[in-house]
Amino acid sequence: SISTRGYHSLQVRSDGAIYAWGRNNYGQLGDGTNTDRTVAVQVKDIQDVVAVAAGESHSLALRNDGKVFGWGYNWYGELGDGSTTRKNKPVQVEELSDVTAIAAGSNHSLALRSDGTVFVWGDNTYGQLGDGSTKNSSKPVQIDELTDVIGIAAGGYHSLALRSDGTVFAWGYNNYGQLGDGSTTDSSKPVQVEGLTDVIGIAAGEYHSLALRSDGTVFAWGHNSYGQLGDG
Repeated sequence: SISTRGYHSLQVRSDGAIYAWGRNNYGQLGDGTNTDRTVAVQVKDIQDVVAVAAGESHSLALRNDGKVFGWGYNWYGELGDGSTTRKNKPVQVEELSDVTAIAAGSNHSLALRSDGTVFVWGDNTYGQLGDGSTKNSSKPVQIDELTDVIGIAAGGYHSLALRSDGTVFAWGYNNYGQLGDGSTTDSSKPVQVEGLTDVIGIAAGEYHSLALRSDGTVFAWGHNSYGQLGDG
């Protein structure tokens, strides 16, 4: 598992250790320092990791026991430890277990549990937590409207969820149409991506979104100033 977003990168080795490199001004490399690294350093105090996710200045890790840990920038509560204090070593996300997938936006975080429910925390300026508010949260909150979810993805300031029936839902920042609901209005609750079914995979860039359908076709929507939608 590897992940990169802002100015740092994360890699999980086969032995469950995490290595990180790049910018470290907020402790997002998790090595106990705030020193930038041009070569990989091991993240301290965590083993048995199965997945990682890199936000703009924070990092997340999923351990094989279903627990989630975070480190780095925490101004918006994106580490999920109940505080807004930055950390240069991993801290456990509070009140969260049985997690099967994680995702990190610029300053918000998501987790998918084995029962198909989605929990979110951190920056909520544009409603990217999907809880119907624009209030930040330093602890995980459940998105009540979402059930039977099998995949999650985080853009810069928006979020996506894939349901078991092949439909996709999105919420948060929508200035470029990245929610796919036919509007450019932000939404603090999940809205269904229009005209999209039979989806088996999702991904999100800073301001755009993608979906892979079961027939092997790819759909994209949102920001396209650099041709990132691939429609010519």
